[in-house]
Amino acid sequence: MSVPVECSEISPNSFAGKTLDQIRATEVWEGNQRNRLDDIFQVKEEGSTASEMLTVRIVGDASRIRKIGYRMTEGSMVVEGDAGMYLGEEMSSGSIIVSGNGGAWLGSKMKGGAIEVKGNAGDFVGSCYRGSTKGMKGGTITVHGNAGTEVGCWMRNGTIRIKGNSGMFPGMHMNNGTIYIEKDCGGRAGAQMTGGKVIIGGYVAAILPSFNVEEVREKVKVGEEKIPGPFYVFTGDVNENGNGKLFINVAKNPHLKWCGEYLE
Repeated sequence: MSVPVECSEISPNSFAGKTLDQIRATEVWEGNQRNRLDDIFQVKEEGSTASEMLTVRIVGDASRIRKIGYRMTEGSMVVEGDAGMYLGEEMSSGSIIVSGNGGAWLGSKMKGGAIEVKGNAGDFVGSCYRGSTKGMKGGTITVHGNAGTEVGCWMRNGTIRIKGNSGMFPGMHMNNGTIYIEKDCGGRAGAQMTGGKVIIGGYVAAILPSFNVEEVREKVKVGEEKIPGPFYVFTGDVNENGNGKLFINVAKNPHLKWCGEYLE
């Protein structure tokens, strides 16, 4: 049985200045029990924990380890394997790199810094919890594989880049920031968005009827990078009096050719 471990204490700012014995004695929740960190991990030190640029490295499968990098404010983290849910929640600075996959709510309520996942990510990348309206508001998240549903739900700022495919509802309730899905999207992009932009470089079956097609652009910017198109540009969600933008790759979506004819 895989019992989840809540390790919000695993971050550079939490470990900085502590002795190795103090770090080993840190208590974490494993299921409904409080255990020492060294009951879960082999804890070793390389260099000094007093460094301002402390790096925390987790080697092995950490898919049941939750809240790694919680409220991280400095330094860097490297996970050499899979990471669990809530990675980098509320982080405001520093960097996290995962060589494997990331779980759900990756970068939830993130304020700054950078997260990079070399594999896939779960649902709700850069999103907030159910019932909250305060999603990601700064920083960058890069997923080299695929992501699940509701990427950037309630997103307020920052950049999310999915190099593979995404599930449904990317940019739901979004009011600022950028989401770039390089490949295909499951659909219903930008539902109830009021601002920001969602870019889809691959195929999407349909555009919500609450978006108006405005123009065709040859390229779109993601940070300082110019992504070549051309792209159909849609504005919405009109149900929310929104002014968000959907950029949909023209060549990958021939079923939307009526958009170009409508603009002629």
